[in-house]
Amino acid sequence: MGLLSIIKKQKLKDKEIRCLILGLDNSGKSTIVNRLLPKDQRSSEITPTIGFQIHTTHIQDRIVSLWDIGGQTTLRPFWDNYYDKTDVLVWCIDISQPFRFNESVHELFSFLQRDQGRPGHHLKLIVVLNKIDLISGSSIMTRVSSVQNDLSGVAGAGAVFVRCSGVTGQGMQELSYEMCSD
Repeated sequence: MGLLSIIKKQKLKDKEIRCLILGLDNSGKSTIVNRLLPKDQRSSEITPTIGFQIHTTHIQDRIVSLWDIGGQTTLRPFWDNYYDKTDVLVWCIDISQPFRFNESVHELFSFLQRDQGRPGHHLKLIVVLNKIDLISGSSIMTRVSSVQNDLSGVAGAGAVFVRCSGVTGQGMQELSYEMCSD
């Protein structure tokens, strides 16, 4: 392999981003992934993810691999298996179901604790507050503030919070931008 081929491969690799999409079951992970895909690649029916699904798409000028991992209790012990070479962790929270916030915070904390034991690797964390279309305008800020306060100690100072709706598309441009920004 010549030097030019190596340089070309490295340039392509530099443009690749691997996003791990995690969160509790029914938090809207697959709907968000579906919305991030080009219209001609979107599915008309979203079903719960059993195991995982991988989609590769172009966002901005990057090649983005979206690893959508099921959030059922039985699958959570396997989340670590998908960690290697991950650049961005997108953690989805269903903002319309406050009774599951504590469970979500606990699972994120557990995952991030295991991340600390991995030498030389640090994930960019994007916390997606999904399903904002399902709550009234007056409740949105209260719930967003509550979740951000609960997660501030867990997620760390570098975490980015994005409000969105995978169904309506609201906030998806901001999510795309955050996934691809350094």
